[in-house]
Amino acid sequence: MTVRRIDTRLLLRPEDVPPSDDRFEVVGAFNPGAVRTADEVILLVRVAERPKERRPGFTGLPRWDPELGLTIDWVPDAELDPVDPRVVRRRADGLVRLTFSSHLHVVRCGDGREVREVTGTTFRPLGELEEFGVEDPRITPLGGRFYFTYVAVSRHGPATALASTVDFRTFERHGVIFCPENKDVVLFPEPIDGAFVALHRPICGTPFTRPEMWVARSPDLLHWGNHVSLTVVSGGDWQSGRVGAGVPPIRIPDGWLEIYHGNRQPSGPGHVGAYYGAALLLDAHDPTRVIRQADEPILVPEADFEVSGFVPNVIFPTGVVREAGSLLIYYGAADANTGVVELLEKDVVGSLTG
Repeated sequence: MTVRRIDTRLLLRPEDVPPSDDRFEVVGAFNPGAVRTADEVILLVRVAERPKERRPGFTGLPRWDPELGLTIDWVPDAELDPVDPRVVRRRADGLVRLTFSSHLHVVRCGDGREVREVTGTTFRPLGELEEFGVEDPRITPLGGRFYFTYVAVSRHGPATALASTVDFRTFERHGVIFCPENKDVVLFPEPIDGAFVALHRPICGTPFTRPEMWVARSPDLLHWGNHVSLTVVSGGDWQSGRVGAGVPPIRIPDGWLEIYHGNRQPSGPGHVGAYYGAALLLDAHDPTRVIRQADEPILVPEADFEVSGFVPNVIFPTGVVREAGSLLIYYGAADANTGVVELLEKDVVGSLTG
């Protein structure tokens, strides 16, 4: 069932966030990590940017260089094939590049329903493992710090790295924790049976199975093992393309509530397929067990800013704040905008079936 929305707000558009370099234009401000600090809601927003300049017969492919910073590789169009709006493939070797680069930007949202300040604080790519950008943060408070996972994109593929902060002004990097290709990693907000726990999504290039999420455990947040796939996440065509964790799991009396995303299998070359918000409930003591789940998405693209954008028909949940019986769910919309939707927690839980 689609859960009734109490409120839907467009928080950020690409034009609301400055580029990191005057030679670039922002094409997306989306997929934000979100957390309530002592006195306000903070977002860590993914900002995607591409070169402003257009050279006839060439495509500009951005990357971060250790010495030059954000730079552009101009590649003849004759050497490239488009894959979808985000990716091109080199004809010579079949390898792909992104048509944009991403960094993270700190945004202050007061009570969580409006933007108070787009700050000047950014988290930018650093080193070879992040040369094509840093993407899609998820924030979890642990041990007096705010830890966030993010996707580090490079010539080696998309890996998941970990960083932390106490004030969202300075950051400490902890390195890659899941090697390529692995994305959509979220940390549970408390240890389970003495171990830290994460949901993650290994990307399987050979289709032995339907899309899956996995659970891993760690003694220190850095070294991960005991990998177990979730019991089957069943569903219809709306999650036939891929599934992946969305927001950090939420502890409720019955277990762990997870708001995740499902993607419809693309209809053909050049298409990405629609993305939806969905929900499931994991066992409190054994989070590899799915106890209940929604048979249908709880969030379907319907607002104009969710339907139209860089990639149409996308709701991609990445952050949540609980508030007096409500869930404020922060998400990327159409791979361009940041939105927040308010749902009643009891309605989300009530949508789950055994």
